[in-house]
Amino acid sequence: MTAPEPITWISNPRAATISHSVAVAKYFPAGISESTRSFHTFIPSYRVTPLKSLNRLASLLGIGSLWVKDEADRLSLGSFKVLGGSFAIYQAILKMLGNPEGFSFSDLSLPEVRQKLGDVTFAAATDGNHGRGVAWSATQLGFKSIIYVHENTSKARIEAIERNGAQVVVIEGTYDDAVRQVYDDAQKNGWQVISDTSWEGYEEIPIWVMQGYTTMFAEVQQQLVAMGQFNPTHIFMQAGVGSLAASAFGFYASLFGKDRPKMVVVEPDQAACLFHSMEFGDGKPHSYPGNLDTIMAGLACGDPNPIAWEVLYDCADGFIKCPDYVAAKGMRVAGVPLYGDPYMIAGESGAVTLGALMFVLELDRYAYIREALGLDENSRVLLVNSERNTDPDEYRRVVWDGGDQIPRQYRMHKNPFTET
Repeated sequence: MTAPEPITWISNPRAATISHSVAVAKYFPAGISESTRSFHTFIPSYRVTPLKSLNRLASLLGIGSLWVKDEADRLSLGSFKVLGGSFAIYQAILKMLGNPEGFSFSDLSLPEVRQKLGDVTFAAATDGNHGRGVAWSATQLGFKSIIYVHENTSKARIEAIERNGAQVVVIEGTYDDAVRQVYDDAQKNGWQVISDTSWEGYEEIPIWVMQGYTTMFAEVQQQLVAMGQFNPTHIFMQAGVGSLAASAFGFYASLFGKDRPKMVVVEPDQAACLFHSMEFGDGKPHSYPGNLDTIMAGLACGDPNPIAWEVLYDCADGFIKCPDYVAAKGMRVAGVPLYGDPYMIAGESGAVTLGALMFVLELDRYAYIREALGLDENSRVLLVNSERNTDPDEYRRVVWDGGDQIPRQYRMHKNPFTET
């Protein structure tokens, strides 16, 4: 059987013509990242996650800088997702209270506030990380939560959600089926759904989720300034429904306008709903018809987030889909770095952009992609390790046991640095 190509690329020339995105202005207005970060800093356990420089790997690959925002220990939850879930829950509570002026995080504990809110249950569908973030946030604020997962969700991910205080419901089907089922059940039971994807009549909360993620990129910019840098020239961002990618691209498009970085979406080839949407070429989001069978559980989504798609269609310079062995390569490189580069624990969804970037830069067959993006010795590339090993057994299968090996014809042939 012929091995699948590591990289399948489709460009979006339209993005270069958009100097002002209406979608970016709508969903990421000026000052929103300052608001989200101000909220997050009031969470007692909030800490800035590290921005790690992989200088040796950048030199080996022929680029100027490679930075990875490492979300492996975000609020001790192993994923960036809590940034969006917590901000959305907070905004939903403010709305329930009538958006009082001068309301602060500490006011949530006031008896009169709790009495007015009553018995609230927050609900979500998840492949693992979003549900864990919603469960943690609800528990921290003293509310109940119920999280729906699909039947192929690993036991480790389910147990992690339960440890954070939620009731977990397992349903037949895929992540997209879980999204539909939790919404139906919430309507019957009076739960408040906190979803990271939108549908007709349900957009406000997913916008808050995407906005919540911008705290991460506000941190990145502060960290770059501390390094004497200004901004990345390129961003490769993983995508499931597209909310994280839209947050990153929206943040940088809002901050730098026409001088924004070149931005690329990376997806599993078995769940490439955004790549598939770009193939249609009609500017609309389209569901992916595949079985979503990928080790990248956090990206195994068949239905794009429509509001995220608006941002990506305006701002993404290209879309990549890749097989599981690309993510596996990223996991191993992060865990066994070149001498002098920092070590990272990166789960399947967290590592795929590192693997994809390496294949694009290593293989002669992708020179046309490098040329299209202007990737060269002056490029400064930003990635996000969006999760740690949230499924430890799967992580060991890939990293320890060599699972999802790279086909021989696609392996790197450059000589690495001599280790000393």
